[in-house]
Amino acid sequence: MSNKIIPIQPLNSRSANITQGKSRAPNRSMYYGMGYQESDFSKPMVGVANGHSTITPCNSGLQKLADAAVEGLQAAGANPQIFGTPTISDGMAMGTEGMKYSLVSREVISDCVETCVQGQWMDGVVVIGGCDKNMPGGLMGMLRANVPAIYVYGGTILPGKWKGEDLNIVSVFEAVGQNAAGNMSDEELRDVEMHAIPGSGSCGGMYTANTMSSAFEALGISLPYSSTMANVHEEKVTSARESARVLVEAIRQDIKPRDIVTRKAIENAVAVIMATGGSTNAVLHFLAIAHAAEVEWSIDDFERIRQRTPVLCDLKPSGRALAVDLHVAGGIPQVMKILLNAGLLHGDCITITGQTIAEVLKDVPDAPPEQSVIHTIENAMYKQGHLAILKGNLSPEGAVAKITGLKSPVMTGPARVFDDEQSALEAILAGKIKAGDVMVLRYLGPKGGPGMPEMLAPTGALIGAGLGESVGLITDGRFSGGTWGMVVGHVAPEAAVGGNIALIQEGDLITIDAHQLLLEVQLSEAELAERKKAWTPPAPRYTRGVQAKFAFNASSASKGAVLDNY
Repeated sequence: MSNKIIPIQPLNSRSANITQGKSRAPNRSMYYGMGYQESDFSKPMVGVANGHSTITPCNSGLQKLADAAVEGLQAAGANPQIFGTPTISDGMAMGTEGMKYSLVSREVISDCVETCVQGQWMDGVVVIGGCDKNMPGGLMGMLRANVPAIYVYGGTILPGKWKGEDLNIVSVFEAVGQNAAGNMSDEELRDVEMHAIPGSGSCGGMYTANTMSSAFEALGISLPYSSTMANVHEEKVTSARESARVLVEAIRQDIKPRDIVTRKAIENAVAVIMATGGSTNAVLHFLAIAHAAEVEWSIDDFERIRQRTPVLCDLKPSGRALAVDLHVAGGIPQVMKILLNAGLLHGDCITITGQTIAEVLKDVPDAPPEQSVIHTIENAMYKQGHLAILKGNLSPEGAVAKITGLKSPVMTGPARVFDDEQSALEAILAGKIKAGDVMVLRYLGPKGGPGMPEMLAPTGALIGAGLGESVGLITDGRFSGGTWGMVVGHVAPEAAVGGNIALIQEGDLITIDAHQLLLEVQLSEAELAERKKAWTPPAPRYTRGVQAKFAFNASSASKGAVLDNY
């Protein structure tokens, strides 16, 4: 390798074991073919899981971060080994059959990381990703392999500009609804579409990508301030290089992901998700992350953390600011310091730097400077978190409601039933959905979709049509992190396995009550039982390939929709 590598003391590395003993000659020959020298075999072999692709703006700016990580590893005396991970663009796939591959990609990414790290017996790994499933997929693979690891988030996007207003990807979906309602011209819709995405980076609000990156920073598996940096800014490259250096030190100290991702650390991460108004997808992903870490964690733990944690940040989709605004206001460390001082974080949790959370936050101000994005505890946006877990005869295993931004998160209305997303969207755009209706979108869960697609197209259309607070929507599918409104997702058990959501008929009265944490259809147990007798499961939508494998193996959404919950 390069003669610029700074020598370090030899490590008792895993990778050294495969280049010594009887098998040393053939193993070393393969490395020599890639330019290694004799001295390289005393250095740690560190993977760089590179999610770069031109599939999506979220990942199109990752190569420079991978290059910086390679430089950082070499400068710290490690041998970088680069491998790729795939991605699916949720924003591009939204509303199409391709959206059903999004959650599947989480499992594919985690398999890629685990397979390469374990198959090549690496001493550590830097995982770099941008789009939504890159984060949970990457961390799940890191936890399975459990060698020292750090996550490098690709960074958020800058806002688009149109008529003096900030735009982002959700602006486009809501503009479609405005256009259908006659409140926006075709030309204006085209202008919004053309100006919403100004360059590389992940969707700009506290949507799923920025939610997960912020949670990873709170976990301590990413560097401080790294989760809210913009991809196009040089500080993101510097942070990637520094992440690599920190990882090599973590290899020396033998700090592993499962040392970091403990039950207390997950409590910290979920508290930050609540405080920042994060995505409903965080519930699904942290159930899966806890499963990979073998940490005891259930869907009810989210409700426990919600009830004690206020919403501190005024961020989109239900607020007004973007992740870049949060970064300027003090970023996730400022939010964490406020929570720590209020006794809402565990300061003794270890981080990838070797410091505790309290030590990392020591020099962060107790209160934010004058700004309008991060609020104090006393001046919180909401006294309790926004991701409520609802139960009842429609969701005995739980469902997830995002209740910020609503005047009243309570309604009862007649069911409008749809067995797919497309017909539901068509009904909204055709003006067939009226205030007071409760839309039911089903057979869209982990097994039924399969792949549990997101419903941003229908919910965005409802917002654009001015029906965001007056029409309810429940589904066994998921929502985009950009969704807000009177919506409840992750309904479990799902329709495809005979959950009660499969038994709803047009006109049945449904109650959504976030105050009482209730999701009910006004039918007797006897009536539900009679309908269940007449119900037959639908034929699988896929019988081959990754979708068929996912549908066959996926656990309930209440268990994270993981594939290895045997």
